[in-house]
Amino acid sequence: MLAGLRAAGVDASRAAVQRWMAAGRVLADGAPCSPADKLAVGARVEVRPDAGAPTNVTPDATIELSVVFEDASLLVVDKPAGLVVHPARGHWEGTLVHGLVARPGFALEDAAEEGGALRPGVVHRLDKGTSGLLVVAKTAPAREGLKAQFSAHTIEREYVAIVVGQAHDATIDAPHGRHPSDRLRFTSLGSPVAARRAVTHVRVLEGLGGATLVACTLETGRTHQIRVHLAERMRTPILGDPLYGKRPKDPFLAEVAAQLGRQALHARRLGFTHPVTGDRLSFEAPAPPDFTRALEALRARQSRP
Repeated sequence: MLAGLRAAGVDASRAAVQRWMAAGRVLADGAPCSPADKLAVGARVEVRPDAGAPTNVTPDATIELSVVFEDASLLVVDKPAGLVVHPARGHWEGTLVHGLVARPGFALEDAAEEGGALRPGVVHRLDKGTSGLLVVAKTAPAREGLKAQFSAHTIEREYVAIVVGQAHDATIDAPHGRHPSDRLRFTSLGSPVAARRAVTHVRVLEGLGGATLVACTLETGRTHQIRVHLAERMRTPILGDPLYGKRPKDPFLAEVAAQLGRQALHARRLGFTHPVTGDRLSFEAPAPPDFTRALEALRARQSRP
């Protein structure tokens, strides 16, 4: 039934259509239908959409957002480190979403997915301690189009990271899931819970003595994927990573990490096809000052006689 509706041109999320069906708003030949029903050839389908559930997040105009691009369908922001993307346990206020809903014209409805009212338009996330580019949908068609590109792995995402140790060029392809005994962590080792394939392409940019600057291109986008792959598979944890790293034995590296105060990870490149216009868009954001200071400190030590 859901596939038939999509083929018929109903442009809405699966969750929204399921909600409409549960409310008796989708009729086949005059009778309410369910997702399991099969449409007969020539059946007359009537869809009566509701307005959807608007977000219940309170707007907060004090949250400053660095908007790289915006049109009627979506916007791209350069998220600073320290800003949580959407409300969740322990972070019910002061998130990027609170700032988004305070913007004129940002009123995405149909937050029908579980928890959707707390993350309107959010189709991917960056960890609190990660800076960089993030795309957010402003309309339901844009959201569904972006989600389809993420599912098809056609979104271009490149990160830069400073890691502890000597990294090397590699493609890391491993099962990835929640850690079986630590709910805060994810893992690519042992038997991850609900494991899914995760692929990261790592490229060395610069040797920094006891550290390395690397670029990481995502083929998939699992939670904490880069952090886990670099720590567990490359054995070069990201400098300053409080969850997957340790205090470096090198006192200089330890001091640089302490001054940085977060994982040295920045989403610097983002590319995708505009879900409405079909144009290919590409954005690049330079690393923020705290990342740059850490990198320059390591380069300065490297250049000393």
